[in-house]
This record gives sequence, structure tokens and C-alpha cells, in this order.
Amino acid sequence: MKKITHHYGVELDWVEPLASELEGEVEGNFILVPDHIHSGQRYFLSLGPHISVMYIDVVYNSEIHLRQENNTNDFVGLYYNLTEGEAVLLSDDVANPIGRWNYNLAILDSTLYSDYIVKEGSKTFALCIFIKKALIKEYFQNNPSLKEHADEILNPELNTIVKFTRMSNDSYNLLANLRSHEVGGTVFDLYLRGTVQNLLAEYIEKMTYEELVIDKINENDLSQIIKSQSYLIENLTQLFPSIEFLAQQAGMSESKYKKLFKKITGMTPNSFFLNNKLVEAKRLLQERQLNITEVSDRLSFTNSSYFAVKFREFFGMSPKDFVKQLE
Repeated sequence: MKKITHHYGVELDWVEPLASELEGEVEGNFILVPDHIHSGQRYFLSLGPHISVMYIDVVYNSEIHLRQENNTNDFVGLYYNLTEGEAVLLSDDVANPIGRWNYNLAILDSTLYSDYIVKEGSKTFALCIFIKKALIKEYFQNNPSLKEHADEILNPELNTIVKFTRMSNDSYNLLANLRSHEVGGTVFDLYLRGTVQNLLAEYIEKMTYEELVIDKINENDLSQIIKSQSYLIENLTQLFPSIEFLAQQAGMSESKYKKLFKKITGMTPNSFFLNNKLVEAKRLLQERQLNITEVSDRLSFTNSSYFAVKFREFFGMSPKDFVKQLE
């Protein structure tokens, strides 16, 4: 397995070193990588002094371990990742699935490091947005709910910006539309700029101060919460374990566990568990191997009626209507 240590940032000083680590070279706005590492396209673009972006649409032909250690603490990274295959975020030697059916949106303060391991044969489609904290502050100041708290949110002594979650359907559709265009050139750059602006607008507009958890978080706490999320995802066929049990696993008090879990995921442990059950239910229905009742039983819903209600609330249609769409 090839291990690469690299950094990102709003400035594009990371491009040449990353290309070199990937045994490639930079040509225009493309990072050209030899096929024995991956085939496909890596494309980067500066969107001005405060935002840059990297577009990735590749198939990995060898296993790669990418360790991100940033040189500056002045930006936040938004990582939209729709990998199909085996890709994990490694934290404290715990592998956490990343990709279309798992976590597919990570929002990370540049002060945090991360390890990303992707297996041979995996197909990665991702968009990485790097944005200066100063610009985020401007966005916050234009949001009535966040305006008075911008300094608090972005103060590294008080708060760490971090979230691992699933992107919205709107975000997914924006990325799918972007992917339909040929990469490179003026037209693609316009679509890329528009996509980034829409994704950022969605991120900011959906934030409210009441839903934020202002707190610092260290690498160990982050690792424990991610490990807890992985435990919940691995046990979707079971009933929800108690908060007491999960907090003990994480080595935290119940109050600290609930607070940090919501900070990192944007939801309570119960909601996270239910949402992932529903995503898994949708996947199982798409496979067409189990009927609606069997999927409900497999995932330990109380009954099919309750499953149908929650499925409709989450996806906007009943399981029956969803199955009909597959025909």
C-alpha cells in the first residue's frame, strides 16, 4: 500500500507536492497521475483569494493511504465523497466507511488531521472545498441566526468545527449535475463555481445557532465518537442500544457523549441510528431480494406500519411507492 502525507489549503501550494507524491505532474488545472495508481481526473481551481476546490473522479488501481496534515489553521474543508467501493476514514486505528452509502460529507477544521484509505478497484467521485475562516465569518454575519455568534463559532479557543454526516439530496443532485459535464475549460469552470456556491449556500442557510454545539474537541474525543457511529452502523439490524452503553464505550459521561455526538453529526444518536436504518432499508429494497415486510423485520422496526411512516418522513414517499419506481 502506498502511503502519502500531504496538505490542503485555500492557496494552491499543495498542488505540486501532492502531484509529486502521486508520481504525477501538473498540467494546467489537472493533476495527471499514472494509471497504476488511478485512472480518471483530478482537477483543481482557485475561486479567488478565499476559496479553492478539487474535483476528483477516478478509479483506484492500487491501494492508497492518504494522510492529511495541514500547514495552516485558517481554513475549513468540506469533503463531499461518493466513493463506490472500499474507502475508510482512519481514526485511532479504527476504520470508518466513507462513500455513497456511508458518511459522505465531512466538514473539518484545518487543525485536524485525517487518514483516508481507499482500496484497489474503488471508484471515487468527490468534491473538496477549501474556504477561509474569514469568509465563513462573513457568511455567518449575513445569517440572522448566526450573526451574533460568528466570533464564538470561529474562535479556536472555544470551538472546533467538525462534522461527519450524510449530504442532502439537494447536494447530491448538484454533484450529479456537475459530473455530467466534461471536465476542464471555461464552461466546466462556470459549472464548478456555481456548484461550489450553491453547496456553500446550502451549508450556511441550513445552519442555525440553536442546532450548533459550541465546544472544543480533541483527537481522542473525535475518534471515540466516530467509533461510536461505526458501531451503530454495524448494528443496524439490532434495536438501539442505550445512551448509557454508548457513553461507556466512548469513555465519556452521558451528557458529554450526547453533546459531542450532536456536534459531530448534527443529530442525536437515536436520530443518527434511525436515519441510517432507513438508508439501509432503501438499499435493501433496491436490491429486490427482500420484500417490504422482510426489510422491516431485518432492521428490527417495531412493525411494517411504523417502518412505512418513518420511510415516508425521510424519503418523501412510502416504501411501496419506492418499490414501484424500481419496476
